[in-house]
Amino acid sequence: MTIQKILQWATAQLQQSCERPQFEAELLLAHYLGKDRTWLMIHDQDEVKKPEGYEALVARRAANEPYEYIVGEASFYDIHLKVEPGVLIPRPETEILIDLVADIIEQEKLTQIAEIGVGSGAISIVLARKFPHLKIIATDICDTPLKVAATNAKAHSVNGQIVLKKSNLIDEVSEPIELVVSNPPYIAEDFLLESNVVDYEPKEALFGGRVGDELLKQIIVDVKERGVRWLACEMGYDQKAPIEAFVNEIGVQSIDFYKDLAGHDRGFVIDFGKGLQ
Repeated sequence: MTIQKILQWATAQLQQSCERPQFEAELLLAHYLGKDRTWLMIHDQDEVKKPEGYEALVARRAANEPYEYIVGEASFYDIHLKVEPGVLIPRPETEILIDLVADIIEQEKLTQIAEIGVGSGAISIVLARKFPHLKIIATDICDTPLKVAATNAKAHSVNGQIVLKKSNLIDEVSEPIELVVSNPPYIAEDFLLESNVVDYEPKEALFGGRVGDELLKQIIVDVKERGVRWLACEMGYDQKAPIEAFVNEIGVQSIDFYKDLAGHDRGFVIDFGKGLQ
């Protein structure tokens, strides 16, 4: 079967599971052949050897398995990261969080921060690449993310800057830290997610409690009690009001919310005040 014909077949198979079935069919075939999409277009009349291997990849994607798990890699910011089941796939909106944190690090001349929920290592690795002087203590409660983050940190030559710890939040972080950044679980337990997310991605990285904001609130309390000045977190699109009410109740110097590229509320930066350091 030629490249052109098998892509037509794959596109039809992916109609129900993908927003851009032809694009993903091409990505999967490029991955399978070890080529790029431009090569596929130039060689569309070439025969595909052992097409059953490609057909198996298409079947996995048609069953809603995320593309990133199928190929074992995710693109994020300006890097590629290894991912596997048990590790949250990094999302583009998290790049906004990184840029906000980078501004604070630069303006305040921070030298040591922590990340809660390291996942693939996306946040810590990008920040370490931006700031070669920066030390980061990155935690996770699960072994698989810690293993994958270590692999990714080494691949991007920042393993000397990032200390990985198995920990609930920052319980095991004894080092002095100036800022905490996190993309924590913030989805309510009864929220209906798409199959490609809920059936494949780790539930401990998605669901934040019955309401969804319980873990966010615990992070805020823990960071304040530790005397850390800055906290930057992602949150759900509908959590601005409860988070704002909560921080007003416990008292912070300031909280600034930010939106994602779609215009939805997506996160916040808290300044607890210099007196806490």
